[in-house]
Amino acid sequence: MPSCTSLYAAIDLGSNSFHMLVVREVGGSIQTLARIKRKVRLAAGLDADNRLSQEAMQRGWHCLKLFAEHLQDIPPAHIRVVATATLRIAVNADAFLVPAREILGSPVQVISGEEEARLIYQGVAHTTGGSDERLVVDIGGGSTELIVGRGAQALELFSLEMGCVTWLERWFNDRSLTKENFEQAEQAAREMIRPVASSLLASGWRICVGASGTVQALQEIMVAQGMDEHITLSKLLQLKQRAIQCGKLEELEIEGLTLERALVFPSGLSILLAIFHELGIKTMTLAGGALREGIMYGMLNISVCVDVRERTLKNLQHRYQLDVEQAQRVSRLADDFARQVAKAWQLDERCFTLLHCATMIHEIGLSIDIKNAPQHAAYLTRHTDLPGFTPAQQKLIATLLQNQSHQIDVAQLNQQNSLPPRMAQRLCRLMRLAIIFASRRRDETVPEVKLRALDDTLHVLLPHGWLKAHPLRAEYLEQESQWQSYVHWPLLLEEIH
Repeated sequence: MPSCTSLYAAIDLGSNSFHMLVVREVGGSIQTLARIKRKVRLAAGLDADNRLSQEAMQRGWHCLKLFAEHLQDIPPAHIRVVATATLRIAVNADAFLVPAREILGSPVQVISGEEEARLIYQGVAHTTGGSDERLVVDIGGGSTELIVGRGAQALELFSLEMGCVTWLERWFNDRSLTKENFEQAEQAAREMIRPVASSLLASGWRICVGASGTVQALQEIMVAQGMDEHITLSKLLQLKQRAIQCGKLEELEIEGLTLERALVFPSGLSILLAIFHELGIKTMTLAGGALREGIMYGMLNISVCVDVRERTLKNLQHRYQLDVEQAQRVSRLADDFARQVAKAWQLDERCFTLLHCATMIHEIGLSIDIKNAPQHAAYLTRHTDLPGFTPAQQKLIATLLQNQSHQIDVAQLNQQNSLPPRMAQRLCRLMRLAIIFASRRRDETVPEVKLRALDDTLHVLLPHGWLKAHPLRAEYLEQESQWQSYVHWPLLLEEIH
């Protein structure tokens, strides 16, 4: 049973939803124990004078009573509760906050838009992989935060008074999904963004990540529809057209969109379209965390890791007592193979990174049992919280691990949505070969291997006499050639003088 002193809770009283995150500190990292979310739609209770209705307050208090039970076992110093956009602008906010503090037994801090943006950025920096020069977009219920940062430092922070709930009430209040509704909502959002666009654009960024429920909903839609994980303007426009075809909010049906998210999805989509247009965004991916994670890491005072994914891999290696030297050996060999055929097979930095991550934990299944170790590895990877990895990246790595030896399931490789299917197949082939050549677990036993790729045919060139001198690995390679031939991947072994 976890010690109470190691438990922490972060609560976010948002304009659309109330969230509670409960974690346990374990050796400088966090283990999530509970995530509780309730749709309160507080912003929908604001009238024209920004007065919060009694009904909306009652919904909020009811939710906080659920949260309060969990807080009883957590030290008060380890609890932080923040309130955002709606309670910033509600003229009668104290009428809600005084009972809220009594229910929770903890103070509630109404944070400024800038502080909200700072905490969102911290949450993203702690949990999201890729370049550390990033634009962060968070569309909340009552406000939208836009932040440009580098590493742990937020350089530009903006909080705009528009959100998926307020835009729903303002531009879709007749529940019609028409071209005119969308155009009005987008135009209004663009006018909000325009005054800050030049500062954001001047800061520069290499990647864009979204940390909102709207972006989460988009990810779920794209997975359900077999798309890759990258949000683009063309995909947003397709979804807008689909919503217009439905005509009414109550009749909105998009594969992958849940009923819970459907009500505020069109309004969030209109804001996101405006952001893409005004900031010239080419592609966006889902962030690993946001406000609650920023609050949590701030309480724990854990510094931002230079590479979140490397920290995650090291934590997994330590947790499951993996042979780190062997993981590095296989990773180096797989990377060498990938770079040899990179041009012929059109492999890019994404491929090199994901191949490295998979090879660094490829033996994780041995922590359970050697029998069915690849299946164990895939299960552990798929069902473990992996900060720094998007859900699509996590699924790809699990799929590679499941196919690291013996029978190959091409359908699995094709169903992941992190890389194009052919790229995923090629990474699988290279990882399998690296595991075989490194199986003696000593650097000096790894031969000099040259690879040559021509379309899907892979030539493995070995020193003259190597196969005869190493009969066990020669047998493994012959078996591997057969496994790959079963799925129409030609693998040819050759010795050269």
